[in-house]
Amino acid sequence: MKDLLRPILELTVVFPGLLLAYFPVRSYLKQPPARLAAWAVPLLLGLCLGGGLLCYCFNSPTALPLLVITLAASLLYVKTLQTSLWKSGTIALAVCAVFACLNSLSRAIGTAITLRHQLPPDKPWFCFAACIFYNAVCWLITAAAYYPATHAVRMMVEDDNFAQTWYAFWVLPLVFILLNLFMIPRYPTTLQTGRVLQVYIVMSIALLFLMLFFNAIFLLMAISINRNARLQQENQFLSMQQQRYESLKAAIEEARQARHDMRHQMNQLSALAEAGDLDGLKAYLAKTVSRIPELDMSFCENRAADSVVGYYCALAKREGIPFCAKLDLPQALPVDEIDLCLVLSNLLENAFEASLRTAPARRKIEVTAYVHAARLVLIEAENAFDGEINENSGVFRSSKRKGNGIGIQSVRHIAEKSGGASTVTYQDGLFCAKVMLRG
Repeated sequence: MKDLLRPILELTVVFPGLLLAYFPVRSYLKQPPARLAAWAVPLLLGLCLGGGLLCYCFNSPTALPLLVITLAASLLYVKTLQTSLWKSGTIALAVCAVFACLNSLSRAIGTAITLRHQLPPDKPWFCFAACIFYNAVCWLITAAAYYPATHAVRMMVEDDNFAQTWYAFWVLPLVFILLNLFMIPRYPTTLQTGRVLQVYIVMSIALLFLMLFFNAIFLLMAISINRNARLQQENQFLSMQQQRYESLKAAIEEARQARHDMRHQMNQLSALAEAGDLDGLKAYLAKTVSRIPELDMSFCENRAADSVVGYYCALAKREGIPFCAKLDLPQALPVDEIDLCLVLSNLLENAFEASLRTAPARRKIEVTAYVHAARLVLIEAENAFDGEINENSGVFRSSKRKGNGIGIQSVRHIAEKSGGASTVTYQDGLFCAKVMLRG
């Protein structure tokens, strides 16, 4: 019975390996974990039992069945994830590299046990005790890697802005896999010659620790590089948003001043035209004056927020978009005024752009903002939209250019920076963004 279990146990290490590979990407599963396990576990178990029985019947090594089962498990792994092939393939290679080191170590342990008990190498598989050790150490490594895999590695997987890391990382596990394959002796008796076994044990342990060490170092380096690049990108982004806000405020003030001066000029010209009985000139001037946007409307006591909302209200009215604003914001805000205006301008700009691409009968923009509990500012913007919204892990694709949109990302960053939060929902043709800013 033990001889029958030996090749099967050599193949069942695919289960802890596959589980370890799923740890950092469980949020990318195409189906619930229970449903995936319901059909994947019986499938792999059948392959392991079938491969083990074939090896037992033909007294052959498990190398070929293990290769077939590993490829099948890797294909299953890649096809059940909603992530790029670079990421899933690299993770699969990394797990295979770790388990290749464990395989070499188990081979050395099995040979040592055989020598100690003076057992003949009658079968081309590990001895039963080595098979138990092989499975036990694989499960222990999987359990020990749970926390770093679900935190540090998961952060790298979810970082869509730095794909270069995944283009280079696969080389490291591939090198360790090839080294372990190169170390396998052609004949099992080779390990029992002289000090070959001692050297093999030392090399197996050294490769395992080097693999774990290089993985940890590479992971820390990648996280550090990505964090620095992300901070630099965010600083540039905030600087751009600050300039945008200043430009917007200056444009609003210039428009108000120009509108004020223009009215005086138009009224004076109109009076001159009346004195000269120039009916055509009066009609032209009256029409020109009527086309000047009327922004002398008040939404709230805070002048900055009132200017931003008034600007987009004028744009909406010019395009025939129904605009409803309910603002209850005092002159002295409990939050940063620039942050509030940036949130309002980003939300209203997105709403305005979406409304231009929406059927006229369905267009609408609604914005609400008020102070809650003395230290919070709650903002909600809603607009109708037509077409599809492309989102990937909370990142929205821009509809005006190639790449990711920056409006919602900016809003989310500002909210999180202040200790608040933001949520975005879109269904039934309505896009709704809710933001909480904390003072």
